[in-house]
Parts: sequence; C-alpha cells; structure tokens
Amino acid sequence: MTITAEQRRARILEVVRELGSVRVVDLAERVGSAPVTVRRDIAALADGGLLRRSHGTVSLPLDDSPSSAATDRNRVIGMLVPTVGPYFDEVIDGARTAATASGARLVLGITSYEAAHDRAQVAQLLDAGLDGLLLTPNWRPDGEVGDSTWVRELPVPAVLVERIAPPDSAAAQLDSVGSDHAHGVLLALRHLLALGHESVLLAARKDSWTARQVRAGYAEAVRLLGIEPWPVIDVGRPGLESESVASRIAEAVAHDGVRAVLVHNDREAIQLSPLLRARGLRLPDDLALISYDDVFAALAAPPLTAVAPPKRAVGAAALQLMLRRLEAGPDLPVHHVRLLPELKVRSSCGGRGTDKAA
Repeated sequence: MTITAEQRRARILEVVRELGSVRVVDLAERVGSAPVTVRRDIAALADGGLLRRSHGTVSLPLDDSPSSAATDRNRVIGMLVPTVGPYFDEVIDGARTAATASGARLVLGITSYEAAHDRAQVAQLLDAGLDGLLLTPNWRPDGEVGDSTWVRELPVPAVLVERIAPPDSAAAQLDSVGSDHAHGVLLALRHLLALGHESVLLAARKDSWTARQVRAGYAEAVRLLGIEPWPVIDVGRPGLESESVASRIAEAVAHDGVRAVLVHNDREAIQLSPLLRARGLRLPDDLALISYDDVFAALAAPPLTAVAPPKRAVGAAALQLMLRRLEAGPDLPVHHVRLLPELKVRSSCGGRGTDKAA
C-alpha cells in the first residue's frame, strides 16, 4: 500500500519520539522507505523545526518532550486563510505536518480576500470545537486593518499568520508568525549589486498584503544600500497587463540604463520572460531578473533566481506557537516571530546559477 508523504513523515516523527535519537539509515529501515526519500522528509521536517539533524543522526528539538506531546494530543486547531493557492498551500502544509506530528487536528477555513467574510468563517470554525485559531485576516494591502477588536474577543487563543498587526490595533497583542519580506527584498538587491548592477527596478503587485510588504521593503532597501530608487512599476492582473509591464521595463533598460529587475510574483515573472525576449531582452544577458515568492520560479525558462519566503516553516512555527500558548496560557509572553527568506540563485540573473540558497 502506497502511503502519502504526510503519513510517512508522521511515522518518522513517531519513530524518533520512541527512540530519542536514531541514525538516518536505521530510520529509513524502520519506516520502510528508501534512504533518499527519508532524507528529503527529514530535511522538510527539520526546516519546520520538528526535527534536529546532526552527523547522520536525527533527534527531537531540545524543547520537545513526551509530556508536552501527550498534552497536545486531541487538540483541535482551526486555520483561516484568505485563499487556497500555491503560496498558502505551502503554509497550510507546514501547519498540517506540525499538527500531525503533535497529535493535534487541523481544521481549515477559507475566505475570499474580503474582510467582511472573516468573522463568518471564524464563527463556522469555532463550531468545530476549536482549542485555538491560526488566523490570516483579510487586512487591506494599504495596511488598514479596520476594527480588530473582535479578534481580541475570540473565545480561544489566536496566532496571526503572515500578518503584522499595527502597534495601535487591538490585534497587536496577539502572537504572530510571518516572513520578513523586507529582509527578502534586501537579499535580492544585495545580490544584484554584488553582480555589478548599480540600480534595480521593482515591478510588483499592489493587491495583497505580501505585495505591500515587498514595496515597503524596496523603499527601505534602496535607502540602506544607498542606491537610486525608481518608481515602482505596478503589476495588475497577471496576464492581462503583462504587455504594459514588459514595455515599461524595456523602456527603462533602453533609456535609463537599468539592467536589473525584481518582480513580485512568480506568475508575473514567468509571463514577463517571453514578453521581454520579444522586445530584444534576453535573461540574463540583457537583463537580470529575480522573482519574489519561489513557488514556480525554478520551472521557468530560464530558471528564475527567486526570493523564497519560508512558507512551510511559517505554518509549522505558527502551529507550534499555538500549542505552546495552550500549554502555558498567559504566562507565555506575546511572541512576534519573523522568519527570514532565502535567495535561491538560478540562472536568470547571471553569476552563480546553482539553485542554492545565497
């Protein structure tokens, strides 16, 4: 019988919990899977903070213990996300894997990027008998969160996921786990400067929370690096306005001497590549391009260098923080956790195209 990756990883965690520390080769034999497959699973679980790797052996994180694992069993954790798509698919997968490893059950709710739908979906999730809630509210891209008092009045603890509450909002006192997108933009610009580029364009969406963080990160990065800022090229609906975006990039290359661009997100970056080529711009010879998200970037032609937010690790860390909150209650200080993205260097920006983190 073929088992899923989720079932195999849950079995790996069971064996490690039983033995405490185990060699990878022995673990593969116990799980009944090829060592190369088990090593990939171990890497994913370690990235999510669920395992520790050291010199060919695997063990539990230092703060994991049988007593805490027993407490977490039968917990029901709700998770509300604004959409199911490639980005949040990975966040959900990280939370699901962490829940399975802890014996908790994850219950998913989905809204449609409309703030008015949040409360109705949360109410429906609460009917499932939740112990806690992982919440990604539909806050406006301009940073306006509206009335967040209802979030503070929930009957169960809540952890914000991929959201940063303004300091003056009621939600600021909630735990939160998210990607540090400003750091991701800074990584991209530093890499392009190291390749000899003196300025970098940004072409970005403006209709999502992540897009706002990327835009703010660009403004901060050019200030920190002391390079010339350029007006952001607005990316509208992917595929419908890509021709206009490609024309504006080509114009900046022809008239302003710009040779590097950061594009949010992968879908737009992949669609731009042939449009830029039609305008005489080849990647990376004429233009260095870095994508932001790293969902599909490696599948492009050429493969795109990309900023990779730690999506699965965010989901896992949020679930683990929720379980800690349920265990400790108000004695645990409020946590605002920011995980750093990586830069996956491929061939679209020249230099070292090895598909490794930089």
